[in-house]
Amino acid sequence: MSDALRAKAGSLRLRLPATSANLGPGFDAVAVAFDFYLEIEAEPAAEFSIAATGRDWELISRLENHLILEIYKGLLQSHGRPIMPLAIRMANDIPLGMGCGSSAAGRLAAIVLAVHFGQLGWSPEHILEEASALEGHPDNASACWLGGFVAAACEGKTVHVARAVPPAEWRAIVVLPAEPLSTNKARGMLPDCYSRADVVANIQSVALLGLAFVQGRADLLRIAMQDRIHQPYRAPICPLLLPLLPLAGDHGILGAALSGAGPAVLVVVGSEESLPEASAAIRNAVAGLPEPELVVCRFLPAGARQFLETDQS
Repeated sequence: MSDALRAKAGSLRLRLPATSANLGPGFDAVAVAFDFYLEIEAEPAAEFSIAATGRDWELISRLENHLILEIYKGLLQSHGRPIMPLAIRMANDIPLGMGCGSSAAGRLAAIVLAVHFGQLGWSPEHILEEASALEGHPDNASACWLGGFVAAACEGKTVHVARAVPPAEWRAIVVLPAEPLSTNKARGMLPDCYSRADVVANIQSVALLGLAFVQGRADLLRIAMQDRIHQPYRAPICPLLLPLLPLAGDHGILGAALSGAGPAVLVVVGSEESLPEASAAIRNAVAGLPEPELVVCRFLPAGARQFLETDQS
């Protein structure tokens, strides 16, 4: 790669939010963005390098079998572009293997890097479609890319998304266990078929879920986050789930569900003022288990696309 081409490519800054998918009954269909991030700065270099800080920094500093680099290089190669080495700096606050959207953030980062440095000229919609295809479902990628609360569906490769801004007063507590869980293992716990009663119950809950977020209906969230499709089957490998589900409706807690495929649990709290009581109730409920980490955060109305446009303006 010549110095002239490296200079022409410039540098790129990305900020990709954490996400939580499913929210109980919205399996592979709904997700929401949080205000903690994977932040990346990349510029052309003579060879690939990664300098990382934050969560799992040692793991994400390795060049071998790196999710972002492998996708980046694969996209450039498949579209006939030269593979431009990058010097990458990462600051990561998204825990890996916890159900907080780390893979969606990484895949979106790789695609945006390839589009920028390979001058692919893809539209924002094309970027989201590629990320959803790599993920195998559109929920996390849509929330990470667009922010807010999203409901997403695929029609072939086309991704259709409806987006809403969550109520500003609501807060989230993401309860992280000591050990991560692979999505493949979590998906392997699911049955091949379900009863009509379970499917109907989930349809009812997820119909309420979208309206609860759109209308700020705190009174609906307890039942709107109930699930019969994946959580009962994942509970044996997600030890925090069963102790925390009964908290919904008390201590300022509006609802609780696995965060994505788990093992983290998402607890939705009605207000900032309720956080101390809710946090104490969570810790009491899991007493006797290895002490979890509680990440208190806000629901984020903006996504990586908006941050990218801001950085480039």
